[in-house]
Amino acid sequence: MTELGHVVFYVRDLQRSLQFYRDIVGLEVQGRIFGDRAALLSGGRTHHELLLIQVGEAPGPLEGRRIGLYHVGWKIGEGLDALKRVRARIAELGYGIDGVSDHTVSQSLYLRDPDGNEVELFVDNPAVDWRSDKSWMTAPVKPLDLPDD
Repeated sequence: MTELGHVVFYVRDLQRSLQFYRDIVGLEVQGRIFGDRAALLSGGRTHHELLLIQVGEAPGPLEGRRIGLYHVGWKIGEGLDALKRVRARIAELGYGIDGVSDHTVSQSLYLRDPDGNEVELFVDNPAVDWRSDKSWMTAPVKPLDLPDD
């Protein structure tokens, strides 16, 4: 295996989820399938990195300690300015941020999509060469200082 191909989420309301993944994450709708009950989205790397399938009302993701998906991380650009821009867009569109973290190798914002799936939006730290320096793996997760300039 050389790369993760795509993620598939069942969603309650396709339109609401499309708005989130388009307007917050920055993915583009590539097309609709399954009688307009599903949509393929891409960040431009491949034909689709995300498939959303509408199932209507259903129980949401489990909370707390559990087996299964924890979150999906999306690289949203380069540098902290990109993270600040997406933070402003999140606030403008009325979504909340659950947390912000400095992972040494990357800096992240965490939030929930309309169905409660945790989403990480991150930028890599260009000062860390993760291929040759593995010290970031044991570095503690730190609070992220992301001031409004």
